[in-house]
Amino acid sequence: MMMNTGPQFLTASMVVFLIGLSSCVFGQDKPTRMLSQPAVCKDHIAFVFDGDLWIANRDGSSPHRLTSHEGDEASPRFSPDGKTIAFSAQYDGNLDVYTMPVSGGSPKRLTYHPDPDFVEGFTPNGDAVLFSSTRNVFTRRYRKLFTVSLDGGFPSELQIPNGLRASYSADGKKIAYIPIGERFNQWKNYRGGTCSRVWIYDTGDHSVQQIRQPEGRCNDTDPVFVGSLVYFRSDRNGEFNLYSFDPATEAVEQLTQYDDFPINRLTESSDAIIYEQAGYLHLFNPATKTSKQINVSVMTDMTEIRPRYASDTKWIRDVGVSPSGARAVTEFRGEILTVPAKDGDVRNLTASPAVHERSPAWSPDGKSIAYFSDEGGEYMLHIAPQNGKGEIKKYAIEGHGFFDDPKWSPDGTKISYIDNSWSLYVFDIAKNESKKIASEPVYGPSPFRALRHSWSHDSAWLAYAINTKAMIGQAYVYNVNDETSHAITDGLSDVGSPVFDKNGKYLYFLSSTDAGPVKHWFAMSNNDMEFSNAIYVAVLQDDGENPLAPKSDEEDSKDKTEDAKGEKDEEDKEEGQDKDAEAKSKSKVKIDFENLDQRILALPVKSATYTSLQAGEAGKIYYVRRDRDGEFEFASFSMKDQKETKLMDGVTGFALTADGKKVLYTQGSTFGIAPAGKIAPGTGKLAMDKIQVRIDPRAEWQQIFDEVWRINRDYFYDPNMHGADWPAMKTKYQPLVADCVTAMI
Repeated sequence: MMMNTGPQFLTASMVVFLIGLSSCVFGQDKPTRMLSQPAVCKDHIAFVFDGDLWIANRDGSSPHRLTSHEGDEASPRFSPDGKTIAFSAQYDGNLDVYTMPVSGGSPKRLTYHPDPDFVEGFTPNGDAVLFSSTRNVFTRRYRKLFTVSLDGGFPSELQIPNGLRASYSADGKKIAYIPIGERFNQWKNYRGGTCSRVWIYDTGDHSVQQIRQPEGRCNDTDPVFVGSLVYFRSDRNGEFNLYSFDPATEAVEQLTQYDDFPINRLTESSDAIIYEQAGYLHLFNPATKTSKQINVSVMTDMTEIRPRYASDTKWIRDVGVSPSGARAVTEFRGEILTVPAKDGDVRNLTASPAVHERSPAWSPDGKSIAYFSDEGGEYMLHIAPQNGKGEIKKYAIEGHGFFDDPKWSPDGTKISYIDNSWSLYVFDIAKNESKKIASEPVYGPSPFRALRHSWSHDSAWLAYAINTKAMIGQAYVYNVNDETSHAITDGLSDVGSPVFDKNGKYLYFLSSTDAGPVKHWFAMSNNDMEFSNAIYVAVLQDDGENPLAPKSDEEDSKDKTEDAKGEKDEEDKEEGQDKDAEAKSKSKVKIDFENLDQRILALPVKSATYTSLQAGEAGKIYYVRRDRDGEFEFASFSMKDQKETKLMDGVTGFALTADGKKVLYTQGSTFGIAPAGKIAPGTGKLAMDKIQVRIDPRAEWQQIFDEVWRINRDYFYDPNMHGADWPAMKTKYQPLVADCVTAMI
């Protein structure tokens, strides 16, 4: 059994990934690439590199670092006289506005609001900094514009309802800005109703002039005043290029003709415009309408690309437990490791920084660990010896590129798994063969995916739940021998997480009668709705007894001899049940499908939100319950006693050992292995904070780039990729990864 503790699939785009990296391959004779967020004044340029603020002469010579704090510095802007530089920084944790002399010195903090403040520029007289912030915006969905004096004090809000990317005209009478955020950072070539538009605000009469857009819309942003014209970047003719707008004539002119990479983050001085394109800085001369690349060679220690050891519990994802509970297995920053319950060392089974390994599952015999690896460029199933010694077996399995939730059959001959098309497969290890069992009919948000699966103790049946076209979960069982599926529930109530009892008599599952409106997630009408569920049991044999039949005390009319004999028989019966538990667990599961819907019972537990339903020892199940206040509790239910037992508060996930006698639990940031009963806080705590893995950032970044490319290939809803040549996109952007020196993630 495997316990998920983090996101399973990455969701970034290639472009966003590269924007998050500051990079360079440099030396005395080679210019640094991908310097970002440039600014310019009469004598200097400033930019962000390696997470810090740098300054150089206007021709790119003599670059040197202005800041060295471990937090990020961003959005540098020069004062009109070129003597002061304003920027946003995290010196005190929050992103606030700071200034310092161009010659260097101690940063001066100007803002103190808990919301992030983004420097936009200076007022024309240079006595205040213009910035944007979500302060005073109760939804945090847009920003407002403010100014703050260089002497400090309380910021003043501008009379513009909302805006960012703002710039004053030289006389201070006009402000060019965009009213809402940039959507194209998420969706390239975005043409929806919230396209970025440039507005020019008149501070005198409060009127607004909009830069006209072509039919079909475009994205216009980063407006700056130089003289009487407004310069901005736009994707109206394809890739982002530099344009000018004359407010008097409303004439728009394209000034650059880039078609490979966009222009990014342009800013201005009184006589020039600076921008980044294809990773290099460029200076545009408005007088001559020409651009020139600025060659900057930055020298730094590049601490973030240094191979080193990483240790932080935030890198823990899937966690599982060995059959006996002697060790836990976890995915940690893309590596597969095992952690001792008490004595011994952490064991790294993969030690491959350039490869992503994920979703580990321990084999029932304890000898092997299965996981998915993209070592060969695509995900495959790997089965490795748990002691780290011996050959790793590798299998190319069927599916659509990404795989999740592997589960071994109890006899160790098969592994069931799910792919990113939300299809369920069974892989036969000896035959090296996958078979598709079922697929979700509708794709949607992962929280509403019904597809869950579990094996019967005899490995002959696979129980699973899957949505109907109406998004209502329905339980099925798949017969491995005759390769047929049979419905257990009727699809009228939402059913999920079916699991077999180890005695072969019962199938447990979760069911809800109020989930329908919530699972139809696209309707705003259900935004404030919650659904609850309860636990049910299906009696699999038609001659099976009702496990929840009421008990009744009756007067015994037999004589004492018969009583004594009866008591002895009952004792022998109970003793025999205990002795035969193992034998029963090996018996074949028989399912009588006729009238099975009449043999479904609700367990006597309160309605709430149940997750992680798992079968322990015969006649016992375990689960996590969340109440309406968001409080979690770990509990079990005994069919013999018809009683629930609360085991521990605050447990959000767990995994039982194969015999059901021990449990791996997570409570907050604590992971522990304990007997499967009532658990005191801290019992069997695992030393997860002691895990260390050696990382090679550049190797990791290359893997991340490759995987992000595959994610878009395999998850994007349009097979035609909106007309983009996706292999060509990889070829285009991949060379930039080799230059990366800072990951801003």
